[in-house]
Amino acid sequence: MNHEQGLLQGITWGMAQGIVNVPQALLQSYRALGLNDTEAMLLIQLLSFRQQELNAFPSMEQLELRMGASDTVISLHIQRLMREGWIAIDEVTDALGIRYEHYNLTGMYEKLSVFLAEEMSGSMSPQDQKVFEQVQLDHVEGSLEEQERNLFVTFEKEFARPLSPMECETISGWLDQDQYADELIRLALKEAVFAGKIHFRYIDRILLEWSRNRVKTAEDAKAFTQKFRNQGKS
Repeated sequence: MNHEQGLLQGITWGMAQGIVNVPQALLQSYRALGLNDTEAMLLIQLLSFRQQELNAFPSMEQLELRMGASDTVISLHIQRLMREGWIAIDEVTDALGIRYEHYNLTGMYEKLSVFLAEEMSGSMSPQDQKVFEQVQLDHVEGSLEEQERNLFVTFEKEFARPLSPMECETISGWLDQDQYADELIRLALKEAVFAGKIHFRYIDRILLEWSRNRVKTAEDAKAFTQKFRNQGKS
């Protein structure tokens, strides 16, 4: 087989694998929208799994194999994309009553649409453009020291495994929707470890109980927990 024949076969094989439709706006503007290369590629891979393999919820192992990044790094990027509204995880029940999860990419299309509309109308002020450019410069891969302080990494250490996307979404919900302080979530995790019940439902019950009793700070939580334990001894 000569070089030309090998090249032709390679092209033919590659085209037979199919084509992924990627929004041009994503390729052109992801940096202006505050995404880094890894996050943009992660979105593209989710599109690829959905379109070519009919897999709307690829596993961490599958994403890790495609992207050549650790599951911890991928989890951190997924939780940021969820927190900022690029993606979501929906739970669906099919006609047979089977429940499954899938990535919802509606947020990505909405963000791209808004950005394009602003570009076309010229409504983006020089100040907004400056903010976008600053986000692009500032949003880089965190150092190992910064990752050690990350709440998601803390949970992964205690659980001794990578977090699932749903678990990342749960933590994001505690921070964004429930407005639990970072220190309270860490303390609730410690309480779960102390009780030997290291699972998210137990941690969520701790946080809910604290919220009902107007526990706002780590000091409040420690005082409430000590009082509860003293009552148990009496």
